[in-house]
Amino acid sequence: MRVSIAEHPAPLGELTLAIQMLQRRDPHPAFAPWRHRMARTFAVEGSPLAQLVSPLGAGPMFLDPPSPTMDEGVDRVMSASRLDVRAELERVCAIDRPRTPWVRGLADRDKEAWKVLEGALRTAYRATLAEAWPRLRASFHAETAWRARILARDGLRATLTGLSPSIRWRDMTLEIDFPREVDITLTGQGISLQPSLLWAGPPLIARYGDGPLILIYPALTPLPLLTSGAAADPLSGLLGATRARALRVLTFDRTTSELAKELSVTVAAASLQTKTLRAAGLVVSQREGKAVRHRCTHLGLDLLASG
Repeated sequence: MRVSIAEHPAPLGELTLAIQMLQRRDPHPAFAPWRHRMARTFAVEGSPLAQLVSPLGAGPMFLDPPSPTMDEGVDRVMSASRLDVRAELERVCAIDRPRTPWVRGLADRDKEAWKVLEGALRTAYRATLAEAWPRLRASFHAETAWRARILARDGLRATLTGLSPSIRWRDMTLEIDFPREVDITLTGQGISLQPSLLWAGPPLIARYGDGPLILIYPALTPLPLLTSGAAADPLSGLLGATRARALRVLTFDRTTSELAKELSVTVAAASLQTKTLRAAGLVVSQREGKAVRHRCTHLGLDLLASG
């Protein structure tokens, strides 16, 4: 019963999934053109990481902690225990990753090998995700808000089976099609649902320490389809770019001041945007002391999901 929905995307998690997708060769309608655009950049910036991350969806757990920022995530990677690093490198090498001299250097905690790893993570993120991160984050919040509504309306069974066509129930067992056979027994920590905009394969699983099992599933709209500009964004064309951004931000409660900061506009301008969205039935506002909090209505969430 302890099923929750992730509160934020994880930069390193999305980066490792991007590396997995870049190595795949299936003719995915959204990711195939994206791979073509990113191929040269990845060959230069991400080649060391390809020694660790498999196109099958496997990678060392210490490489992609669920941290909300890139800096925090890299700090956690660099402070991973030697025991965990060795165990995870053994696991991924047993699946399909090569035991290269650099990988052996990571296992031995060689300073130069770890310096290369930190540099590769930062440069690969800048090359593949940094510019698109605001769009990715906004779409992530729209996705999780929509899933939360399904959970409240239709229940847990429908929520889980609706994450992917490869998920089904067999009695009290949740079955997922996967390249390798894995049996997992939950031991009370629960499950956290984590959408990814950089993954189009079967749902993946991850567990960090004694936290909940993380079930990673493909978001409805992958990153390659989130183009910038009102001309390529039906929602921006309908509402205007700033109001469309405001609606995406308001999938979570925000005060007028918080919204202004997210949009990089004045408080007065943010108030005007919420007034227009409220008049259209897309946002509801509630005063709390001196502050006013705003949030998407069901109609607003439906509009985001369809856009």
